[in-house]
Amino acid sequence: MSYKLLSVFLFILAGFSSLAQNDYLNAKAEINEKIYPGGQAHEVRIFPQVLTEKNPKNIILFIIDGMSLPQMHAALTANKGKLYLENFRHMGFLKTHSANNYITDSAAGGTALSTGKKTYDGAIGVDVNKKPLTTILEEAVDKGLATGLVSTSAITHATPASFIAHQVSRNMYEEIAADFLKTDIDVFIGGGYKHFTERKDGRNLVEELKAKGYRVEQDMNVIRNIKTGKLAGLTAAEHHGRMSERGEMLTMATNTAINILSNNKKGFFLMVEGSQVDWGGHAGSTIQIVEDMLDVDRAIGNALEFASNNKETLVVVTSDHETGGMTILNGNYETGMVIGEFTTGGHTGIMVPIMAFGPGAQEFTGIMDNTEVPQKMRKLIFDN
Repeated sequence: MSYKLLSVFLFILAGFSSLAQNDYLNAKAEINEKIYPGGQAHEVRIFPQVLTEKNPKNIILFIIDGMSLPQMHAALTANKGKLYLENFRHMGFLKTHSANNYITDSAAGGTALSTGKKTYDGAIGVDVNKKPLTTILEEAVDKGLATGLVSTSAITHATPASFIAHQVSRNMYEEIAADFLKTDIDVFIGGGYKHFTERKDGRNLVEELKAKGYRVEQDMNVIRNIKTGKLAGLTAAEHHGRMSERGEMLTMATNTAINILSNNKKGFFLMVEGSQVDWGGHAGSTIQIVEDMLDVDRAIGNALEFASNNKETLVVVTSDHETGGMTILNGNYETGMVIGEFTTGGHTGIMVPIMAFGPGAQEFTGIMDNTEVPQKMRKLIFDN
């Protein structure tokens, strides 16, 4: 085979790999997936919130990909009228458009939330001219804070990538993985193991991470017990499966990240993404949306417990965009049954909620642009 033919073959193969990463965009739910029949509800606690004039030392940012009010209310109904989200008393709404589109994608939405700048759809941590933008996570590293990322997707996927990488396309998964080696992030847990090992350039980034002092693990039962050191948790080859396959991965990973990052006396910044509410919206699946909303809610509950006890931690919950144009046709608070309907298989341009708990929470009320979120977080955590 000639060099030119080999190059073409490898290019096509890389394209198929990128497409495989985006299979969820074309998934279609069975008709019965539009009805969540009800199930076991998790217990919800209300935590005391400490509001002082003192700025937070730590920030935990949850991004529930694809969520707006319908997804929240579907979860509220499914959990029989209670969610940990009810702890939040300071709320507002975000406008989510990108620099080139009324309806954003997750890459531009994530970059707006990580840098405070609008960019084009598909951009990862770069501006409209494809120049790198400094993220809030990178600033936190520079200022000596501990940092972390957690995701139920591949850690190289659009939302987590936009906090640590700088690439002109969200589909450059191997290049995004290499960007993790250019930072001093303390903890990252998510899928995407193959992007660190099965690479066109022949590099083994797992070995490079180990050389930089990271403990690299793939088993959540091991990861959940780690409390110190630098950790790379690569817990799936690409994306994680649905709840029935991955279990309580998100809650365990969030707890591990908090345990490790809270060792830093200067404070920490942690971004946690619940990725697959978005996937349920693309598929038109009420069941997947409810499963993943409840999954994130349980992880948020653990973060709120930490924040309530710690008294120096701000917890912010928001979304990058709504997916599916979801509405709720009927429901039952007693049984948890929810009937959803969808107007599109893509994203929509409607506003998304933002909620905050802890010191500085009062900054996140009213209608604002998504670019204001990192600007407010920067002022709170870096101007101590």
